[in-house]
Amino acid sequence: MEALKKKDFVYVHVEAPDEAGHMGDLRLKIEAIEAFDQKIVGVILEGIKNFKEYRVMVLPDHPTPLALRTHTGDPVPYVIYSSEGGAEKREIEGFDEESAKEAEFE
Repeated sequence: MEALKKKDFVYVHVEAPDEAGHMGDLRLKIEAIEAFDQKIVGVILEGIKNFKEYRVMVLPDHPTPLALRTHTGDPVPYVIYSSEGGAEKREIEGFDEESAKEAEFE
């Protein structure tokens, strides 16, 4: 959060869910995603309340399916959260690779 006081853009990259995908370990991947959600996304969403304007985008850099244990070029799910509100919502089943593949894009 300190970096956002001085910079307009901050990029945070976390490897834990990707590494769990390479290992093919479902339990570990779920734990890594839950920890990312709590310790990174949760902290950022709480901290940006102190800023007048903000945008946050959360997404993986690529899929790493457990069954394949390697990166693929498939679409990835993403979410953009903004102080401006009025976000467009697409109706999809979940925040996962399969839902991203099935989403209709214009």
